[in-house]
Amino acid sequence: MTYNAVQDSLYKEGILFITGDINEETTQEAMEWIQYQNLTKSKSKKKLTLYINSSGGNLYDAFALIDIMRASKLPVDTVGIGAVMSAAFLIFVCGRKRFISPNTSIMCHEYSETVEGKHHDIISSMKEAELCNAKMLDILVSQCKLTDEQVAEELLNPTDIYLTPEELLAIGGADEIYTNNNLHK
Repeated sequence: MTYNAVQDSLYKEGILFITGDINEETTQEAMEWIQYQNLTKSKSKKKLTLYINSSGGNLYDAFALIDIMRASKLPVDTVGIGAVMSAAFLIFVCGRKRFISPNTSIMCHEYSETVEGKHHDIISSMKEAELCNAKMLDILVSQCKLTDEQVAEELLNPTDIYLTPEELLAIGGADEIYTNNNLHK
């Protein structure tokens, strides 16, 4: 990503955009941004704002970013725009305050992986899939107003679960529908 004056100004003001796939590159940039902001925090900077527009990607990279967000001394607010799906959905719900724009496409599903190979490799991969789904369940239960059973049934389904911003608000996965007026309070 080439930084120009606008991007540099946003970065210094505590604003970052994650667009495209959730992968090592996008999450590394976000993790470095959070750490930099924590190291250089001034009295005027009270929070960070992470805009997310992603149809998902690598779950392990999402877990890493979530851990950094949770460890941040400065609260990290999230703003969902465009698409907040799969791994991006998990990152979004972990914001301290979560804004979702009215036209955002929202999707969650369980972690699954097609595995081929020897029997012991398949068993190992199945165990890892179960561990990933357990981590996702823990994150979603801690961030939404749902029980373990409700999250498993309503969000971590084998099929893709699409939500409207209003439905996301109702389950506690977002705090407000984004408007220019309520974001910068």
